[in-house]
Amino acid sequence: MSQPFPFSAIVGQDEMKLALLIGAVDPTIGGVLVFGDRGTGKSTAVRALAALLPPMRVIVGCRYGCDPAAQGSWCDECRMRHAKGGVRSHAAPVPVVDLPLGATEDRVVGALDLERALTLGVKAFEPGLLARAHRGFLYIDEVNLLEDHLVDLLLDVAASGENVVEREGLSVRHPARFVLVGSGNPEEGELRPQLLDRFGLSVEVKTPMDLPTRIEVVRRRDDYERDPAGFVARWKRDDAKLRRRIEAGRARLAAVKVAEAAIRRAAELCMSLGTDGLRGELTLIRAARAFASLEGDAEVADTHLRRVAPTALRHRLRRNPLDDSGSSTRVERAIQELFGA
Repeated sequence: MSQPFPFSAIVGQDEMKLALLIGAVDPTIGGVLVFGDRGTGKSTAVRALAALLPPMRVIVGCRYGCDPAAQGSWCDECRMRHAKGGVRSHAAPVPVVDLPLGATEDRVVGALDLERALTLGVKAFEPGLLARAHRGFLYIDEVNLLEDHLVDLLLDVAASGENVVEREGLSVRHPARFVLVGSGNPEEGELRPQLLDRFGLSVEVKTPMDLPTRIEVVRRRDDYERDPAGFVARWKRDDAKLRRRIEAGRARLAAVKVAEAAIRRAAELCMSLGTDGLRGELTLIRAARAFASLEGDAEVADTHLRRVAPTALRHRLRRNPLDDSGSSTRVERAIQELFGA
């Protein structure tokens, strides 16, 4: 199996790359929705980011990848290991799990073997895709075509951070926290509002229309497919630099200050756009703080808010029958009115 395409070698698509980096610095933001043309590097960027991230520590033998440093969120199996004599940990790559559109509920949440449970008195549980994605990325291509019952499952797990499987009076639960990344083409159907609201950031990607960019995309992709190992080696230093930037951003995130003035700015912007609820302000502040941390800045400023506002707010706008301009245009216009040129 060849190595993923290097993240730093992706040409253009700066907003998508920044949204993914922000989500890597602060996974609590709520994931990234990428809508746009096919063949614009959406899935390539997700897999490249996961390969870029530093390995995570997991408990040896855990089927869910529990974090040894977060005992409060351990699964029941890890708690039993700890009670019997302690746990050991090792490094593991950050998982990227694809959720196919035709996946069954058992494949997504996991399956309980009722026959073994009734005859042997044991809870025989086969973990599903949500277990594999814990502490990593759950990627859904064509997310706008996802079946309603799977959407409901994802909403429940995303809200609680825990997957619960119940069959015939038996119950199994395990941690399931992941960065949800969805992609799709808006021409093929809209996303349910409940799931749309769960995504922290939203990005619009388009096919590049300038000749030099298209040529460079084709050249790099062709070089990679002819010699994956050699191509990855040439970009190894750039990826390592980006990896250190992510690690530094995570380390300083809690220390980044958010002044009252920044919160006021965020609230004023959301009020002017008429966003529903307060999730817009919360996400905007969190994204601006993660961006500031990624940049090495000690406090959230207007420059950070301006940069992430379209990504944090464009998918939260109500439709205005008197304004046929796109959501991105409306956000940019509101930013200009509030922050100035």
